[in-house]
Amino acid sequence: MFSALDVSTSALVAERVRINAISSNLANMSTTRNEAGELAPYQPRFVTFQTDDQIATPGGGAGVKVGSVETADVAPRMEWRPGHPDAIKEGPHKGYVAFPNIDMTTEFVDALEASRAYEANLGVIEVTKDLSRQTLRILA
Repeated sequence: MFSALDVSTSALVAERVRINAISSNLANMSTTRNEAGELAPYQPRFVTFQTDDQIATPGGGAGVKVGSVETADVAPRMEWRPGHPDAIKEGPHKGYVAFPNIDMTTEFVDALEASRAYEANLGVIEVTKDLSRQTLRILA
């Protein structure tokens, strides 16, 4: 039963990292500068998962771990805002501002999916705890 708890716990940790990446994407939807203050729109992050063979159940189940947190290589979303302080000053894109290319609807759907997976794993943990409690009650 402890291995089932370990598998669900590994999924909780992985989904938390995913939700953090989604939150970062949503928080930076209007960020036009990087950490150094240079004009470079925020690049959205996404999380990839991997099977964690070190966490396994006797029935063949395996845990999950974060494989990596990747940066999406997408072109910025250009908006016409000539009065914006970060507007391009010259060239064919003069007056446009480069914003991160983040789709709020996609991020919300991903957040909903991650939160449902998180809730499902919490449910598995609760059922496992209840089964352990019932087993101890029978044995005692």
